[in-house]
Amino acid sequence: MSSPTLTDKVSKMIRQDILNGVLIPGQKLVVAELKDKYAVGASPIREALVQLSWKKYVRLEPQKGCWVSSVTKSELSDLFESMKIASAHLLKKAIQQGDENWELEVLSAFHKLSRIQHTENAFDNSEWEERHQRFHTALLEGSDAHTMYGFFLELDNQLKRYRYVALNSDKFESNTFINIDEHESLMKLVLAKNEAQALQVMDKHLDNTQRKIESVLPEEE
Repeated sequence: MSSPTLTDKVSKMIRQDILNGVLIPGQKLVVAELKDKYAVGASPIREALVQLSWKKYVRLEPQKGCWVSSVTKSELSDLFESMKIASAHLLKKAIQQGDENWELEVLSAFHKLSRIQHTENAFDNSEWEERHQRFHTALLEGSDAHTMYGFFLELDNQLKRYRYVALNSDKFESNTFINIDEHESLMKLVLAKNEAQALQVMDKHLDNTQRKIESVLPEEE
């Protein structure tokens, strides 16, 4: 077997190319072509594809091949339905259980999110995604519901593909997709321990995000 470090490195490169749209949803992944593209042997490529299949970035079919996972409105809806349940449960518990250190993490994560430039000419997709994801994980880390938090992270990992599809789309407009005011409102309600309104804003935020991503996805046949 190849070095786990090399496999992880190759997996990360393929994953990033999927997120950035270099490898597009539904594209067949041929080991021989990937060997040339990433300048590594067949073994780490195959192992990396297996890793990515576990995380649902690619779809493996024995004796047939491997493809970049498709993106569909039906799967997006299913993911968001589960995400809303997990987020509501975790946010409620975080508000009830979160301590001062958690509050500081939420403040710090929001500050970094609010400082990113999101004009048309200065927008950095990957930087926004990283800071946006960090803000949402910070909100929920105050909870002791570790199993549900792990479920949330898995859902978020799958939704990351969809967020990048939207960010990379020609239809994407940073000023409509990115709503700092909505995030600020959520932060303030959470820190004020206003559980009911915070849950409402979180639910609305997830609905808005789903709708904006759906608007750039192709119609299903």
